[in-house]
Amino acid sequence: MLASGSPPDGRRGVAPAPAAPSPPPSGLSADDVAQRVAAGLTNHTTARTSRTTSEILRANVFTVFNGLLVTLFVVVMLTGQWQNGLFGAVVVANSAIGILQELRAKRTLDRLAVLHAPLARVVRDGAELEIPVAAVVLDDLLGLATGDQVPADGVVTESTGLSVDESLLTGEAEPVAKVAGDRLWSGSFVVAGRGRMQATAVGESAYAARLATEARRFTTVHSELVAGTDRLLRWIAIGLAVVGPLVLWSQFRSPDNPGWREAVTGTVAALVGMIPEGLVLLTTLAFLLATVALARRQTLVQELPAVEGLARVDVVCLDKTGTLTHGDVGFDRLELLSGAAEEAVAGALGTIASADPANATATALASVFPAPARSPESTVPFSSARKWSAVRTGGHTWVLGAPEMVLPAPTGADQAGARNRADELAAQGRRVLLLASAAGAPGTADDPRLPEDVRPAALVLLAERLREDAADVLRYFTAEGVALKVISGDNPRTVGAVAAAVGVPGVTGAGDAVDARELPEDADAMAEVVGSASVFGRVTPHQKRAMVTALQRRGHVVAMTGDGVNDALALKDADIGVAMGNGSPATRAVAQLVLLDGRFAHLPDAVAEGRRVIANIERAANLFLVKNVYALVLALISIVTLGAYPLAPIQLTLISTLTIGVPGFFLALAPNHRRYVPGFLRRVLRFSLPTGLITGAAAYAGYATARWLAPDTGVEGARTTATLVVLVVGLWTVVVLARPMAAWKVALVATMAGAAAGVFAVPALAEGVFLLDVSTEVVLLAVVPGVVAALLVEAVSRIGGALPAEPAPAAGSAPAVSRA
Repeated sequence: MLASGSPPDGRRGVAPAPAAPSPPPSGLSADDVAQRVAAGLTNHTTARTSRTTSEILRANVFTVFNGLLVTLFVVVMLTGQWQNGLFGAVVVANSAIGILQELRAKRTLDRLAVLHAPLARVVRDGAELEIPVAAVVLDDLLGLATGDQVPADGVVTESTGLSVDESLLTGEAEPVAKVAGDRLWSGSFVVAGRGRMQATAVGESAYAARLATEARRFTTVHSELVAGTDRLLRWIAIGLAVVGPLVLWSQFRSPDNPGWREAVTGTVAALVGMIPEGLVLLTTLAFLLATVALARRQTLVQELPAVEGLARVDVVCLDKTGTLTHGDVGFDRLELLSGAAEEAVAGALGTIASADPANATATALASVFPAPARSPESTVPFSSARKWSAVRTGGHTWVLGAPEMVLPAPTGADQAGARNRADELAAQGRRVLLLASAAGAPGTADDPRLPEDVRPAALVLLAERLREDAADVLRYFTAEGVALKVISGDNPRTVGAVAAAVGVPGVTGAGDAVDARELPEDADAMAEVVGSASVFGRVTPHQKRAMVTALQRRGHVVAMTGDGVNDALALKDADIGVAMGNGSPATRAVAQLVLLDGRFAHLPDAVAEGRRVIANIERAANLFLVKNVYALVLALISIVTLGAYPLAPIQLTLISTLTIGVPGFFLALAPNHRRYVPGFLRRVLRFSLPTGLITGAAAYAGYATARWLAPDTGVEGARTTATLVVLVVGLWTVVVLARPMAAWKVALVATMAGAAAGVFAVPALAEGVFLLDVSTEVVLLAVVPGVVAALLVEAVSRIGGALPAEPAPAAGSAPAVSRA
């Protein structure tokens, strides 16, 4: 058991705060509070759930590619052809959509954070008030009762049977009795009694906040999507820097461009085509909408890439208390001993439960054994130090407590048999209490002592209440090939019994648990044990962190769930940290996901969202990169041939809208049940590079053929042929990436094809806006290169360059997740 005055995790160098003068029973006055608020001595912390509004604006407006597009827009507007400047609308649309969606998500997340903010009871000016925990100030007098979480570090000033659960700080489930003068630590829970405390450390100075601050340092969520996209953007930026000046030189040297306006237009078209203007927007938007969808399911995403990260997890480390169990106990069953009468035993348990209601065991018993009408003559309340309680009624004493404390030295067959049976059940991971009767008195509450003639009457078996959804969630992860590791600071046998009850694979009983005190210190040796076993008890916070690191060193992507401060550092080091909403502020501060209602069943929802994001962004990335590749191919051909760039900026805007922007948006937000497959960037390049080369070659073939066979149509006619070729190949690329096809996907492609046909059929649009010179001749010249290129794209996808297959939802798979 912990010393009440020492730091809860035993760390050296965390000195207790100096004792402050005891506050009057009336608490602080309004002037006292105002002075402390003005001095910043409040319980406010800097943890937040989202970016600030100014950060959102800067992130969505001031980007390298937005700056380049704005520059190109200004340049092209100087040519006098306003149509070719319509790509500037992409800058406005990208920024506006990104800002509006993120502000919407911010409002949702911040509102959730406020709704779930805890309250504290303070005594001020003689009245007890409920205020937000953040409004507590230094030296506040705080009221505590069963079920409260201690909101700040402090000193007990009054105690009436006050008992505190510090498992959120230490991992130990045993409550700690507190009397006046004892220290209390933020993050612990009151499990029995009531009392008052004076706040001696608040805000960032409190223990839980200090630990959370340490855990937050250098925290980043690795995202394969973000990392892959960033690499693509760096390569594209390098390509623009190298190719841009060469394109500008070639367009001014080209005989196809009679003046500077045409040369500038061709250069702008080449550079705009190489900019993936919507890829970052779509990636961010997919994360945001997934975040909002999960928020509706009481899952708060504190870092956007965590949605993707959970889909990549292949090992989930679970804390027992608060994750697999509710953290409290319930009555399991009775085993009568020595011929005791069941009616007498039930009455005794009802009397004990009603006489000392302020502890978890009494609460569990009271729900089963009603209180008798007759009150006991005397009571010895439960104490965590002696671990028994007693009542005397009708001249008879009943004692309930830990078998080893009620029968410390068994004598006679009855006592020995009871103690042996209790030890046998305890070895199975059961929580066992012994009920005994005696003729002698148990002393008084001030001077308790066990009677000498104790006779065993019954063994009372208690069980931790399992979360109703725990077994189903574990079955889901097992079916998905995710390894499960139960890591707890509690007794190994208790942890093993719980793990067996909820169905952790390979665990059949309490004996399968590993006592972490026997784990090797060597990192490689520990990794070997952690990799082979599934359940661990008596794990210290340091060991939890080391076990996560050991799994990561073996190439695993690790998620860690927990609710206690003792879990905070392990959650920080894990690839994805998942905190329970009813857990400590420290764990909620460092976790990437918070299950606000504490329901473990929301994790499959998060996995489903992560899979959808990964698979769909991969589709969108293919579309964008195909465009970048064929734009580069056309730029290089123009440099070598000194010809005009085969597409005008406004024509690229049309192509991007119909074959990339709109389809990519819908595909990125569509349902998708594909499991995570590593190698996002490699697969994108494997498909987009050959597809982009084919599209660029076909576009130039159409352009060159029109210049050769229909010279009278000039550059405008040849660009019309090239535009039609790229539209045909681009729409077929959408078909390939959208598979398996569904009715809405067919309708999407048909709508885009219809829009393209409408542009070509309406002269005001074709000639007046998109600068197309439409004639039967130039349209027919696009058929052969367009169809051949589409067939080659199909061949590339069949050879192995397309996306991994997306399965239909199967039984036992993650539930469908509603989209924002």
